Amino acid sequence: MNFTPLHDRVLVRRIESDEKTKGGLIIPDSAKEKPAEGEIIAVGAGARDEAGARIEMDVKAGDKILFGKWSGTEIKIDGEDLLIMKESDILGLLA
Repeated sequence: MNFTPLHDRVLVRRIESDEKTKGGLIIPDSAKEKPAEGEIIAVGAGARDEAGARIEMDVKAGDKILFGKWSGTEIKIDGEDLLIMKESDILGLLA
């Protein structure tokens, strides 16, 4: 399915974290937190300001991002769990 977010929203795939701690302990699935890192899959065209001009997005597809723990809405597209969130929910870009 081809999906394009509207306005200032982005579609994000979570990046899974390691299953081991630095000390070598294996973390079971029940104790794992959902990762707050992701890769942007698609971006909307951007919001509009009060004059109706388009505000350009600061992120693009392929960017790796850090977002808040409770940010976004979980959706399922083609059997894959993804997130839709506003650009303002993104905390920063990962290098």
